[in-house]
Amino acid sequence: MSKGMYVPKESQPKQGSGPAKAKDGKRKLVAQNKKARHDYAIIDTFEAGLVLTGTEVKSLRQGRASLADGFVQIDGNEAWLHNAHIPEYSQGTWTNHTVRRKRKLLLHREEIDKLESKVQETGHTIVPLALYFKDGRAKAEIALARGKKEYDKRQTLREKQDRRESDRAIAAAKRKERGA
Repeated sequence: MSKGMYVPKESQPKQGSGPAKAKDGKRKLVAQNKKARHDYAIIDTFEAGLVLTGTEVKSLRQGRASLADGFVQIDGNEAWLHNAHIPEYSQGTWTNHTVRRKRKLLLHREEIDKLESKVQETGHTIVPLALYFKDGRAKAEIALARGKKEYDKRQTLREKQDRRESDRAIAAAKRKERGA
């Protein structure tokens, strides 16, 4: 480039522009509540942020958590996750957290209002389905759900077994076809 020649700003090289990190949005699953999908009919799901302390995050990064007894409650226009078990961080000191404390969920106002109105209807509840990291931030997948009756659970289990048997039969037929 000769001195004094005009070069448009957009074609000039940017300073400090190296390869940018692409946010791929991948989820690193920490804990899952499989029993919730068995016990409840899921109506709608939401992704919520979690307010955590440092040792809770470190414990989650080690892949240690349980949502088996967890539930979500709306108190004073805020959503709270109760009974989620995040064990103490092994290298934590006196700064360690309480294992089953209630943790605040970060949701939009419209989502909280929708959940609160639905929960006041009979038979609806909010259950946590999963804890995971997305773009380095701890998230919880929660669901608005309705409890299943015992015969509904049996029907779902029967459908699952039938689906599994048909998949096995199809796979066996394909193997036989390839072998012949």
